[in-house]
Amino acid sequence: MEQKEKKGAGAKVRGIVITVVLLIIVSILVRNCITVVPSGYTGVIVTLGKVTGETFADGMHFKAPFVTRVEIMDNQIQKSEVETSAVSKDMQTVASSLAVNYHLSAEQSADVYKTLGNGYVDKILSPAVHEATKAVMAKYSAEQLITQRSAVSIEIHDALTAKVSEYGLIVDELNITNFDFSAEYNAAIEAKQVAEQNKIKANTEKEQRVIEAEAAASERTIAAKAEADAIRAKATAEAEAIKVKADAEAEANRKIAQSLTDEVLRNKSIEKWDGQYPRMVAGDSTDMLISINGEEQTAQ
Repeated sequence: MEQKEKKGAGAKVRGIVITVVLLIIVSILVRNCITVVPSGYTGVIVTLGKVTGETFADGMHFKAPFVTRVEIMDNQIQKSEVETSAVSKDMQTVASSLAVNYHLSAEQSADVYKTLGNGYVDKILSPAVHEATKAVMAKYSAEQLITQRSAVSIEIHDALTAKVSEYGLIVDELNITNFDFSAEYNAAIEAKQVAEQNKIKANTEKEQRVIEAEAAASERTIAAKAEADAIRAKATAEAEAIKVKADAEAEANRKIAQSLTDEVLRNKSIEKWDGQYPRMVAGDSTDMLISINGEEQTAQ
């Protein structure tokens, strides 16, 4: 009985072991038959070490176990920061930092893996950034690199795109994050800025003095005009007063002259007579006028 029980237990254990082994084998087979490609990636199919040129899109896929493997290639936008130096058109050394956003073309993922593997940044992108930057910056003076920074970025972007597009790399955006010139050039730029600021200050002060002078002159002109207007008004008023007075006197004289009739004049003469007769009034002629008792006689 004991032997039978031992044999039964042994068989049971062997069955469990066989089941576990089978499960492990099935698990290994399943794991090697199924592959999952994440979203934003491409699966490059490699059979017996050879790139077939076929790819898997994102999702779950079946493949031949043990003989086929799937290399995952990233097609999402990635960022690479590159430090480079170049020489400007006016022979100034320019150290610059560039930030490049790029992604790998899904359609060319297999070719990129076959020719470059996953090292395409060091092999293709970075050298192309250096070359494009040197070529473009040589067209601009140091001052233009600063004042036309946006145009320089666009031109480097276009030059870089032309160099790397054939390798399946797509440049999404390129930005120049920093420019750095030699200490001598920086000192020259600072001196120029100081000179320009002093010039602006001098011009501003000059304009201020001109404005103040013009304001003072305007005030003097206004004051002189006001004084002249006052003098003119006073003279006009005085002339008008004189004219009114003269008109009044003339009118009075006219009325007096109209009122002096012969009878009035005779009465006024009588009123002013002191009772004495004049003896003789001599003129230029040899005749003499003698008035006696109000009657005039001429003596020869």
